[in-house]
Order: sequence, then structure tokens, then C-alpha cells
Amino acid sequence: MADYCPVYAPFFGTMGCTAAIVFSCLGAAYGTAKSGVGLSAMGVLRPDLLIKCIIPVVMAGILGIYGVVVSCPSSPYLPFDIDHLPLCFSIFLSSLSYSVLLSGGLALKQTLFAGFIQFGAGLSVGLSCLAAGIAIGITGDAGVRATAQQPRMFVGMILILIFAEVLGLYGLIVALILNTKASGTESICA
Repeated sequence: MADYCPVYAPFFGTMGCTAAIVFSCLGAAYGTAKSGVGLSAMGVLRPDLLIKCIIPVVMAGILGIYGVVVSCPSSPYLPFDIDHLPLCFSIFLSSLSYSVLLSGGLALKQTLFAGFIQFGAGLSVGLSCLAAGIAIGITGDAGVRATAQQPRMFVGMILILIFAEVLGLYGLIVALILNTKASGTESICA
């Protein structure tokens, strides 16, 4: 069984968690910064469209949430009792245990197969969110500047942003599918 469960197997699962959050947040940060620059330039010309054109910044921020959903620690390991928190926080923290993928499956003894699957799932969501963030940033920057000059460009910008955002969602779906393949191998290492 040592061949199936080497001591370094959890390293790959941990790197999957790290890749998911790091790359998705890099995409979110780039998309936010790039479209934020365009939003600032547009706000000088047309301050009345500022709130309407903040959509690229919000869509870029959603990419970071995809990484959190895949890699954040699950609620049974929280160091405090969630019953003493306000209701909105306790509902959010208790829902994390159902939405967490990778770190919920990390264990001291796990198969190399599970570690590689978790690594692939983390790279899947992380790199797809990075690509989506780049697309959202470039499209958002040009789109809000074009909307300042011609307000009818807004609908076209939104459609392109939706197609850019769905790239990150595809990575999240692949991570979900991959993670279902990693479960059920814990009994091999017992």
C-alpha cells in the first residue's frame, strides 16, 4: 500500500488548493485593475455612467470566489463556534462545508491518485480564472471607454463580458467533476 499512498501525496493536493486560490485571485486582480483604469478614465468624461459601468469590476471579483469555493478550509475545522456569530455569518460559514472541494479532501494519508486529481482540479479552476480575468480586464477597459463615447455599446460589452466570465465557470465545473473522482480512495491508505 505504500506505493499507492506515499508520504508526499498530500503535497499535490495542497498545491492544488494553492493553485486554485492564487491563479483565480491573480485573474480577479488583473481584471479588476485593468477595467478599473478604464472605469476611472470613463468617469472623467461621463460620471453619470459610473455605476452602470462598474459591472466589469464586479465580474472580475467573482473569479476570486471560484478559487475560494475550490480551496478554502471547510467549516468543521473552524477554531470557533459559529452558533455565537450573527445569523448571516453563521449561515455563510456553515454553507462552506458543502461548497468546499479540495481542502475538505486533504488528509495526512491519501493516495497519490487523489493528490494528483486535487492538483489537476486546482489548476483547472485557477488557470481558467486567470484567462477569464485577462479577458474581462481587456474587454472591460475598452468597453467602458467605448460606452462613454457611445452608450449603445453597453449591451455589446456585457455580452462579451459574459462570454469571458463563463471561461472561469468552465474551470470550476471541471474541478467539480475531477474532485468527484478523487473521493472514495481513503480506505486504501488505512
